[in-house]
This record gives sequence, structure tokens and C-alpha cells, in this order.
Amino acid sequence: MDQKSVYYSDYLQLDKILDAQQPISFLKGNEPAHDEMLFIVIHQTYELWFKQILFEIDSVLEILSKPALNDNSAELQTMVHRLQRVCTILGVLVQQIDILETMTPMEFLDFRNLLRPASGFQSWQFKILEAKLGLTFDHRHGQQYYTSQLNTHDIDIIKKVENGSSVLTLINKWLERMPFFDNSYWKNYQQHSSETEGHVFWNDYKKVYSDSLSPEEKNNVESFNKILVDNDNTADRQLSAAACRSALFIMSYRGYPMLELPFLMLDILIKTDNQLGSWRYRHINMVKRMIGSRIGTGGSTGAGYLQGAMDKHYIFRELSQLNSFLMDRKKLPKLPDELTQKLGYRI
Repeated sequence: MDQKSVYYSDYLQLDKILDAQQPISFLKGNEPAHDEMLFIVIHQTYELWFKQILFEIDSVLEILSKPALNDNSAELQTMVHRLQRVCTILGVLVQQIDILETMTPMEFLDFRNLLRPASGFQSWQFKILEAKLGLTFDHRHGQQYYTSQLNTHDIDIIKKVENGSSVLTLINKWLERMPFFDNSYWKNYQQHSSETEGHVFWNDYKKVYSDSLSPEEKNNVESFNKILVDNDNTADRQLSAAACRSALFIMSYRGYPMLELPFLMLDILIKTDNQLGSWRYRHINMVKRMIGSRIGTGGSTGAGYLQGAMDKHYIFRELSQLNSFLMDRKKLPKLPDELTQKLGYRI
């Protein structure tokens, strides 16, 4: 069957896209504000990029939701690749602020009042993006009004996503399944620490880590116990102690072939959080420049709300915290042969 020829503008449906900019200030009875067109195009572009990010995240969630993930298969590489794309897109979103900032505060005031109560605060796609990555309602800043400006349909979509699995919850399960500390790998391991409780590897790791700290850093041992040992400390954490131990092990021994992709997976999640933080930081500064201390068009506290969100909305915070417990690789406990054979290339 012959394929019908495709025309560029028809394929991209440019008639719909290029006719989707309708500046309110250009309507009859209003004074046309030149920069409103830029404002619309930038925000439409944001929403298109959000759509692509959600498309990538959904594919990652589908893979992570499988009963078992083969860490030595193409699936893990696919997830890393698509999350790297997400991270790159987020970098573009940060750069787009440079374009928006070619508009001055006075030029924004030419049409700002015509936007009320519309606001970027009403971007349901961005809220879904955060929720699918792992930001829960309990960890949101401004819970009392984060959906107050949305219609019922959009609120229902967000609530449904929040009740489902996220990248963070599925990464937690993936890390908990890691078999690194199965007793079969450690039966011939000689522990150097005098600690009698806990796994022999972590007893040695904790001792070497503690000995490597300066006097000013000794409080890190308490944090080490809280994040990596205390299984009962679940009130304000998203990753379990077991998952954090697996993650730190991957970060510490990432040179082994079997750990290269798992490390890239963890690293790109941290970078994604950093990109979201950079976007929020740039957004705050832009809002301060444009409207100062005034409230947002959607009724939020403007820069004040954005500052609170930036401080609180770190989704993979616990992964980033693990960097505090890394140490010189020359001091790392030597792994038993049974495990190194598993982590290396098998011929």
C-alpha cells in the first residue's frame, strides 16, 4: 500500500499552532501591548515542553512498574537515556527565561491586569510533572491553595496522578531489590570493625567513614545512622534505609560494570532535581524583577510562594544527601570475590 504524501505544515498542524496566539490586549477596546505576543509564545512553548517531559516520564514509569527489572538489559539504558532527555529539556526551560527577560517590567504592566486570574500557577501539567517524579501533597509548599485556582477537571487529573506510583516510589522499590547484601556474597568476608550488630559491610564502611571525618564533621555520623541505619525513621522520608544503602553502595562502587548504568540512573535523578531548582531560582528572580513584592495574577504571594516552593520541593533530596557519606575510593572496604565476580563482566 502506497503511503500518502505528507506535507510539512499539515504534519505539524501549523494552522492550529500558529493560530493559537490571541493577545487579549489586541481585542477591540484595548490598547495593543506588543510584548503580550512574546509572553504567550513563551508560555505555550513551556506547556509543549511539559507535554514532552510527561511523555518521557510515562515511558519510564511503565518500565519501572514491571514486576522485575533486568539491570543488565536495554531497559535500564532506555530509562537513563529518556531521563537525560528530560534533564536537557529542563535546561532549555531555564534558558528560555533569558528570552522572557527581554521584556521590561513596564512592558509587562501594559497587559498584566488583563490576565487576571490566569497565572502560570494554574499549569496543571507542571503540577502533574512534579507529582509523577515524586512530589507528594504532604511535601508541597502552600498546600491550602496549590489547586485553588484550578477547575474541577484539572484537579481530578492531579489527584489521580498523586494517588498513583511515581518515579521516586518505584526507584525506592528498585533499590530495595538490589541483591548486594545477600549473605551468600559475604560468607567469607572478614570484618574489621568491632561492631556486632548490622551487616558486616556497613559496620566496616561506617568505621572507615567516621575515621575519615574532621572533628567539625563528626555530627555526620548521626546523620549516617538516621538515613542509612534507622529503619524506623519513616515519618519524613521518601526512600527507605535499605534503598539508601543500595544507592550509596552504587555511588561508591560505580566503577564496576554492573553498577555503571544504575549509577547513571541515580545521577540523572539528582541532576533533574537540580535543573528544577535552577528553573525555580531563575523564575523567582524574574518575578522579583517584574512585579517586586506584588501578588501574582493567580492570587499567590508571587515571589514569596516561589521561594517557599524552591526551598521545599526537592524531590530526590535523599539521593543528594548521600553524597555526604561518600569517601576516598582508596579507603573503601574491599569487596569479597563472590560479589566482585557478580559485578564484573562475565565471560
